[in-house]
Amino acid sequence: MAENRSATPTDVDPQELAQSLSEIAAKSQQLVKDFLARQEGTSQLSMDDALHMSRLFQDLYTRLMSDPVALAQAQVTFWHEYMSLVQNATLRMMGVETEPVRRPHPKDKRFRHESWEESPLFDFIKQSYLLTADYVHTTVKNVEGLDDKTERQIDFYTRQFIDAMSPSNFLATNPEVLQKTVETRGQNLLRGLNNLLEDLERGNGKLNISMTDPEAFEVGRDLAVTPGKVVAQTELCQVIQYAPSTEEVARRPVLFVPPWINKYYILDMRPKNSLIRYLVEQGQTVFTISWRNPDASLADKSFEDYMREGVLAAMDAVEQATGESEMNMVGYCLGGTLLGSTLAYLEAKGDKRVQSASFFTALLDFEQPGELEVFIDEDQLDKLERQMNELGYLPGPQMAATMSSLRANDLIWSFFVNNYLQGEDPFPFDLLYWNQDSTNMPARMHAFYLRNMYLENRLREPGGIELGGVPIDLSTVKTPAYFISAREDHIAPWQATYQGARLLGGSTKFVLGGSGHIAGIINPPEKNKYCYWTNRNMPADPARWLENAEYHEGSWWGDWVRWLNHRSGGRVPARQPGGGRLTPIEDAPGSYVRERHG
Repeated sequence: MAENRSATPTDVDPQELAQSLSEIAAKSQQLVKDFLARQEGTSQLSMDDALHMSRLFQDLYTRLMSDPVALAQAQVTFWHEYMSLVQNATLRMMGVETEPVRRPHPKDKRFRHESWEESPLFDFIKQSYLLTADYVHTTVKNVEGLDDKTERQIDFYTRQFIDAMSPSNFLATNPEVLQKTVETRGQNLLRGLNNLLEDLERGNGKLNISMTDPEAFEVGRDLAVTPGKVVAQTELCQVIQYAPSTEEVARRPVLFVPPWINKYYILDMRPKNSLIRYLVEQGQTVFTISWRNPDASLADKSFEDYMREGVLAAMDAVEQATGESEMNMVGYCLGGTLLGSTLAYLEAKGDKRVQSASFFTALLDFEQPGELEVFIDEDQLDKLERQMNELGYLPGPQMAATMSSLRANDLIWSFFVNNYLQGEDPFPFDLLYWNQDSTNMPARMHAFYLRNMYLENRLREPGGIELGGVPIDLSTVKTPAYFISAREDHIAPWQATYQGARLLGGSTKFVLGGSGHIAGIINPPEKNKYCYWTNRNMPADPARWLENAEYHEGSWWGDWVRWLNHRSGGRVPARQPGGGRLTPIEDAPGSYVRERHG
């Protein structure tokens, strides 16, 4: 049975280990040298960041100390439970089964390995962490006297600390990593260090954790492969028209306005989960905007420019390509915010080309904008504006890191453990590839968006913002609207998108899907995943809407297409890209989507 013996650290080949360490040392020495040279005179955590967090937790500490009785009660409760845990652990060491003091949440993936349950030692470590995490979080949560925004910010940063301190994130307290270290004779740690150095090198000295294999996919080869042509372009966007797959199509074409925080091909991933391909197969003539990945030369592009050189220019291109002045439009996330603003602008101008508008997880009312709110206050925005004005843009990786921090266990620490402690390469996953293919945000546009939408919530107020000299009033928009939101969305909470839907002045259908911001939208019917709710009425309270909503199994795509077909304007012979007044520039997905900046 000797051949089945688990490997131990003493089995490591000294020569092999020495060679590996020598290679890693040589590479790390050069990387550290380059890193220090780049970071000279800078700080990863700026004084602004430090002062902001210091003020938050100083306020917390003052409030906490103002009620010593409540604090003492919380400590007594904690120590009582901790002594119960110690007693249970002692009994387990003696072979007596006991009930856990704390269990991880069923969806918590950090403690899935059997050793977290079977080993009394690691079970004790796990429960100690969960108990302490509960104590810290509950104590902070129950502090009275904080305003709502400060409370949410402190809660967020506390959760970041709690997540970071999980025993699963450390070699010595993660049984799965320890087991792998023994089995691979330490090679997992060497591979992990190599992965770490490669990520540091790729991020120019800043840690940019790989979520997927960057070589596994290529835009135009594996992703964004629905046939089509770029038929128009401006300094800010390209307009793609897709080739039909049916003999007849809807008379009114469909134009997508995707977000420019990421790239448009979230709508056209692989063929099996491409919403654009699905819509083409349903007999629609589909166009989409593909936004530019801006550099410093586009620093002065404004929110209004995104309307003029993006949405309005694309609408003109659709009309020239098809000969149809009427169209149906779709806005996703930030693209939906821009679409709503544009519709109010068009209404003021008497432009009636848009016959329906669909909003995918889009905010029009930013009163409750989700967890991104913790990054938006006057102090933080002032600091961000100074940074953007200096660079000319907000770097895409910085925005991506912010979004990942909202789900740190899933989008940061799970990859930290997999890549650096277990020494594994990240799994090829198309959605995560897209997630890391981030784009920069022009300084002027992004400052306007954050200040007027997130900080001051001016879009919901009639005349709160102006575009092209036109006061924007969402209540004047009479265009029929379809809103789809996701129940677990942490970026655009469905209760907030619901309130935005009620701002429009026309007939509106609100649909609630399952899952989150991405998976809830990119949910092809063939997978028969998740569910959705519908309700013809739109009461003021979103909870009442859901209480009386009808539940449906599967994807919402079919419901949307049926709604869209009623507004299609009849059928006409299929249109080929280049068959109208526009000459194709290049094949889809075009060149703008391939732009990357370091």
